[in-house]
Amino acid sequence: MATHSKVGIIGAGVSGIAAAKQLSHYNPIVFEASDSIGGVWKSCSYNSTKLQSPRTSYEFSDFPWPNKRNDPIFPSHLEILDYLESYAEHFDVLKFIKFNSKVVEVRFVGGNYEDYGDGSLLPGHPVWEVAVQTNESPDSIEWHAFEYVVVCSGKYGDIPKMPNFQYKKGPEIFKGKVMHTLDYCKLDKEAATQLFKDKRVVVVGYKKSAIDLALECAQANQGPQGKPCTMLVRTLHWTVPHYKVWGLPFHMFYSTRSAQFLHERPNQSFLRNLFCLLMSPLRQGVSKFIESYLLWKLPLEKYGLKPDHPFVEDYASCQMAIMPEEFFSEADKGNIVFKKTFSKWWFWEGGIEFEDKTKLDADVVMLATGYDGKRKLKDILPEPFRSLVEHPSGVIPLYRSTINPLIPNMAFVGYVESVGNLHTSELRSIWLARLLDGKFKLPDAKKMLEQITEEMEIAKRSTRFYKRACISTYSINHSDDLCKEIGWTSWRKRNFLLEAFSPYSAWDYNTKLDDDKRVNPTGLFASSAIRN
Repeated sequence: MATHSKVGIIGAGVSGIAAAKQLSHYNPIVFEASDSIGGVWKSCSYNSTKLQSPRTSYEFSDFPWPNKRNDPIFPSHLEILDYLESYAEHFDVLKFIKFNSKVVEVRFVGGNYEDYGDGSLLPGHPVWEVAVQTNESPDSIEWHAFEYVVVCSGKYGDIPKMPNFQYKKGPEIFKGKVMHTLDYCKLDKEAATQLFKDKRVVVVGYKKSAIDLALECAQANQGPQGKPCTMLVRTLHWTVPHYKVWGLPFHMFYSTRSAQFLHERPNQSFLRNLFCLLMSPLRQGVSKFIESYLLWKLPLEKYGLKPDHPFVEDYASCQMAIMPEEFFSEADKGNIVFKKTFSKWWFWEGGIEFEDKTKLDADVVMLATGYDGKRKLKDILPEPFRSLVEHPSGVIPLYRSTINPLIPNMAFVGYVESVGNLHTSELRSIWLARLLDGKFKLPDAKKMLEQITEEMEIAKRSTRFYKRACISTYSINHSDDLCKEIGWTSWRKRNFLLEAFSPYSAWDYNTKLDDDKRVNPTGLFASSAIRN
């Protein structure tokens, strides 16, 4: 017999604890497969993993980072875990979490799913049943029934995305060791060093995880017996050394309301469309300006690592990565080398072979090929809902990056990216809590699907890498829409100049801001005062 609760949450990563805090008045049950909170910061981090954005852009709206002057701008994954644990303890979120509880199946028990959409989202009877496997009873399944389920299992971790190989051309014929980054993350520092030490290592990939991995490999291969780490690069992306461009703060180019005004956003008027068309040369000029700095600061051309596409396309697809400070110094010493290829590759017994018959000798091949987040969802969702998370665009179709209009009484938090993913998840959790509280109602399914389609079309026009859910070039406008539906004022700053030219942060969305604005409707107060 399934126990019945109002709200169930799957996952206790960043999105899961944010959702649990905002929905705490429903006493949610949070199922976490591991023994701790933190999600990818716990399970998919290397020893050298750091935050990719300044720490001030990765914090909750009501829980600041400790103000220590010696804190690094980019905290390590261990410092981030400490911060998340402090947040969960401070807001008493841990009491809702069932650790070592893996969700293996979700089934719909709400009757005719086409009848949902009108009335309360908490109907008073179970809509979903969740099957949970625990470490205590791995051979048995516990069933829990919920009126509403929030999926926060995320796009990363758990299931590696593996390349496909023809028969007798896969890892099985390779005499060395093949490992995905997901397995590498489980090694301690000593084991990771021994894996690479004095070995010929090939790292497949050139995104952030691959770059960090190559640097750790190079640092483990110091000395006379050390061998270079080869990065197998198929698609180049822009990397940045820090968040300044020719001495100017990076946020002024993309993270202010005035900067994002140059970029296309959903539901624009004809005049806005015309304005964006006229501003196209300026957008390209900003991108070229940033590229000129990166080519001056980093030896991208020296190593053949200059992408052919504009910088703005990587930014619009949330693929900009911070380059570790020591990376190119190791390349200069010959400890990191690059093999660019657009051809297919496969294994032979001594390493990797390419279509032109050239070969790379290897003792260890590391696959930094990403994760299959959609498969995590498809593995637990029943039909017809399973097929609804697939879309030709490559992204999960979600209204406000949270709701699929055709899947009743279920939300997805943490499936869209921006510059600050923590804030993105928190604001959507606030929005979701207000929705369940009945503070506003969703549009009809047709209008929601039109909004989803519009955002997908904008992505296609903004970047060739559109098969990623990313709102970085119109994140403020996206937050405006959430605020309007919640009933908050969308302009969060104290005056017009700050509104136009100051970057937005989580603190601008502190709920105290709206309480104060109800008392002081002119809005003449500093959001920074909320910190104190």
